[in-house]
Amino acid sequence: MLTHLTVRDVVLIDRLVLDFPAGLCVLTGETGAGKSILLDALGLALGGRAEARLVRAGGGPATVTAAFQIAAGAPVLAELEEHGIPPLDDSGDGGGLIILRRTLGADGRSRAFINDAPVSVGLLKRVGEDLVEIHGQFDNQRLLNPVQHRTLLDAFGGLAKARETCRKAWTVWQDAAQARAQAAEALEAARRDEEFLRHAVGELSALAPQAGEESELAKERSMMMHGEKVVEAMNRAKASLSSGKGVESALQSALRDLEGVAEKAAGALEGTIAALGRALDETAEAETLLDRAFQSVDLDPRKLEQTEERLFALRAQGRKHNVPVDGLADLLAGMEAQLTALDTGSGDLQRLEQAEAEARKGYIRAAGDLSQGRKTAAAKLDAAILRELEPLHLKGARFETRLTALDEDAWGPAGTEKAQFLIATNPGAEPGPLNKIASGGELARFMLALKVVLADADPVPTLIFDEVDAGIGGATAAAVGERLAKLGRAVQVLVVTHSPQVAAQGASHLKVKKASQDDSAATTVAVLDADARREEIARMLAGTEVTEEARAAAISLLDRRAS
Repeated sequence: MLTHLTVRDVVLIDRLVLDFPAGLCVLTGETGAGKSILLDALGLALGGRAEARLVRAGGGPATVTAAFQIAAGAPVLAELEEHGIPPLDDSGDGGGLIILRRTLGADGRSRAFINDAPVSVGLLKRVGEDLVEIHGQFDNQRLLNPVQHRTLLDAFGGLAKARETCRKAWTVWQDAAQARAQAAEALEAARRDEEFLRHAVGELSALAPQAGEESELAKERSMMMHGEKVVEAMNRAKASLSSGKGVESALQSALRDLEGVAEKAAGALEGTIAALGRALDETAEAETLLDRAFQSVDLDPRKLEQTEERLFALRAQGRKHNVPVDGLADLLAGMEAQLTALDTGSGDLQRLEQAEAEARKGYIRAAGDLSQGRKTAAAKLDAAILRELEPLHLKGARFETRLTALDEDAWGPAGTEKAQFLIATNPGAEPGPLNKIASGGELARFMLALKVVLADADPVPTLIFDEVDAGIGGATAAAVGERLAKLGRAVQVLVVTHSPQVAAQGASHLKVKKASQDDSAATTVAVLDADARREEIARMLAGTEVTEEARAAAISLLDRRAS
């Protein structure tokens, strides 16, 4: 709810600081005192249109700050969290304080802040709409927006569970439809490429590529291409190892000579003997490996030709399919899987189509249950609104919640129909949109009736009614006041009024006054105590001269409120 409002340099307001209590707060004052200026100032803080005319002459910039205490779970908190703006003065219950501030220069440029963080005017406006709803001379009432009507109807009818069931069924249907569409697209693509796939699989299957095969073939090819040189080198090496008595024989002879005197050398020859032993072993190993190398060298030109053919065939397939040679085996497996899917795809697609059809039926059932709930809720809402209209001087008017089926392409998670609140102000007239049919005063009273009935369904915590009592008096004004007071027990209500019957119903009372100061005028607001409030209501009853009879009538009105 709105707890605090500070206004500086707005039209006739120099500086104004107000605290607002819960419940119904009435604002009164003579015509031209500046009540509309106060609402303009608040509208500026809520993201309303900024006009240079709002800046006080000789002052500026205009600044308006509005503070709101927010309960845990309020929708506005999710909006702020999305933009990284936490509430202030968090009490630990998930709620907190939200401060909206707007400055406006004489050049018409404005700046917006939420909890001292600079924000766009668009975000300020969205947050403002979550916090305050203004009814009367303004055109931004949420209830006039048909987009809101279905949600409000569902909240009034207690249809949260049915709506969630419908949303889940919609999600299941859409997921099934997407899976079917993807499978159909894949099957169609496979059918377009079937001839190519079967040809490619035939080529690759005949080639039977293996991972790592390219490097092995390249090594074999290199060996065979240089086979003669390799063999010559190996022959020379073998001759070197066996020239004279041979390396092995020389090592053995040296080893025998040293071993014969090793004991007499006092350990000085141990390292040499060990090294000669290792050299003898390594030489024997080298000769063995050289013999094996001789056996591995294949100088058959037909084997070289076969190796080159396979290597070149693998590389050609790699270039053809734009994959590395080592990726050909995986490519073949993938193509074979595509052909298998093609062979079985029709059956899989049929199963997905059946699943989609079942999901669609499930959604239609859930949407049908929600629709039935809406029909029941609409009848109750229409009856409840109708009961409110006659005491509000709207006898003969009708209210209708119209449910209209949507085309299938407009179905969604919230169901298969739209809802719209319609009114007819005269008997026999065709119902139409609220803001197109009702006059200003009628519209304000229709809004009051709606808000009273929908108090628990609409989450906006602060409501403002601007001259909801215009053009009425007596019992009708009393009925308006009683309903405003009733509404004030559910949410915070601020009402600008010229009706003493409405003013008497307030839990608190503010008086707007305009005073002349040095050839200029200034608007001030005073919080009225019990005596001042009695005088103000008496003035509203009597006019210019307050009589004792008017004071007595004012006391009577206040006593009826207290009772």
